[in-house]
Amino acid sequence: MKYKRILLKLSGEALMGDRQYGIDPKRLAEYAKDIKEITDLGVEVAIVIGGGNIFRGVAGAMNGMDRVQGDHMGMLATVINGLALQNALEDADVKTRLQTAIKINEVAEPFIRRKALSHLSKGRVVIFGGGTGNPYFTTDSAAVLRAIEIGADVILKGTRVDGIYTADPEKDSNAVKFDYITFDDVLSKGLKVMDTTAFTLSQENKLPIVVFDMNKKGNLLKVVSGEPIGTEVNL
Repeated sequence: MKYKRILLKLSGEALMGDRQYGIDPKRLAEYAKDIKEITDLGVEVAIVIGGGNIFRGVAGAMNGMDRVQGDHMGMLATVINGLALQNALEDADVKTRLQTAIKINEVAEPFIRRKALSHLSKGRVVIFGGGTGNPYFTTDSAAVLRAIEIGADVILKGTRVDGIYTADPEKDSNAVKFDYITFDDVLSKGLKVMDTTAFTLSQENKLPIVVFDMNKKGNLLKVVSGEPIGTEVNL
């Protein structure tokens, strides 16, 4: 395996499958199988999930809601997604722990770095919910922060497209895919990989990002094995 410890970033929208909102159990089961495949090979896996399939604080603020209140609702949405993924993983016989940045002791452990490292070393998948625990910070920022804290080798950003393009490939048929691109080139070309705060934090800590299509079966294993899947962002 090319990577020993990874941070897998999934969007909340990815859990919708073909639905318009909410959680698709079939998609969750597919993700669980893919994750089990790499944990069985000894890869240590941590996961951060967004909450956009349930609620987005930014969207609430645009409609007149207080931004801080909206972001707290978004944090709770990520915990719901974390619980759903935890259930799917355990159905696939994968040991997991859900840790949250906000205290919900009845359903999850609070985030404690040493506990997370202990769980990972024992082969458990650790799901981080609640974002960073602070408003105005996205789950992209949470993913980079947690990846740095646990010493992950890479951030794998699972999306519905197979990498980074010169333009949105769903809107522009002439868009060209990058197999590899530097952090500086992403910024100079104005490409959207993560929000600026998260991306800069990743760059400053020399933490590579691989953007790939998570919905294609077997891709996660290929990425972790070092096959040229998706787009790698590095120095």
